[in-house]
Amino acid sequence: MTLIETLRRKIGQRRSYNRTRRELSRMPLDVALDLDLAREDADKIARQCVYGR
Repeated sequence: MTLIETLRRKIGQRRSYNRTRRELSRMPLDVALDLDLAREDADKIARQCVYGR
């Protein structure tokens, strides 16, 4: 994999992480409760979804 391909992949992952985190943190409380998610854990959940860690 070239440097440019790696950078594009990393930038894409970061965009996905930011979008996922933002949407989770802005989720209405009733929806979050129905899905059994804590909006305070948006960073952790987004990281696991995008990076698999």
